[in-house]
Amino acid sequence: MAASRSSAVPAAVGRTLRRDAWWTENIPVIILLGGFGIYATLRAFEGNFFEWGPYLSPFYSPLIDSHHHWLPQIISPALLILIFPLGFRMTCYYYRKAYYRAFFFDPPACAVGERPGRNYRGETGFPFILQNIHRYFLYAAIVFLCFLWYDAIKAFFFLGPDQHYHFGIGLGTLILLANISRSTRSPATRCAIWLAEKWTAFPAQP
Repeated sequence: MAASRSSAVPAAVGRTLRRDAWWTENIPVIILLGGFGIYATLRAFEGNFFEWGPYLSPFYSPLIDSHHHWLPQIISPALLILIFPLGFRMTCYYYRKAYYRAFFFDPPACAVGERPGRNYRGETGFPFILQNIHRYFLYAAIVFLCFLWYDAIKAFFFLGPDQHYHFGIGLGTLILLANISRSTRSPATRCAIWLAEKWTAFPAQP
């Protein structure tokens, strides 16, 4: 009888039997998501240039104590806001898959080895157990969507020389409208799924 040969690959980061360029999937995540993370951090701590005419940066909406009456000067108003949309995105299933692979190599891709000796326990230990509060960040995100829709609608009205507001459309108007339209789809979809699960969890009454 011929001896069978094992196709198992020794455990190591990046070890795999895959023949394709699996690592290219992580490059856009590192560049785009990483770059946006750096940009968002700098803008959040900057604390300036967040409002012009009818436009308000989504990073600062709703605007809280922009003149620092009670907020210390070293604390940007954006820091009071971003924790909620950031928490929603960081605990989102899609984003978790993206940054787990691209930044933690955990694992780098499907059927690709990760570091050996790792004691995987799912998301039951700190800090990963915090991923389970995603639904509460969803509730907060829905509240923030109301503020962002208000800002997008407000961006259609410009203060004229006569000190009256006039309807108009600028580039910033389109950007704010596109941002909130895209942002609404994700929480709305999750909310619909959650309601459907709750509805089907109860047996129909005769």
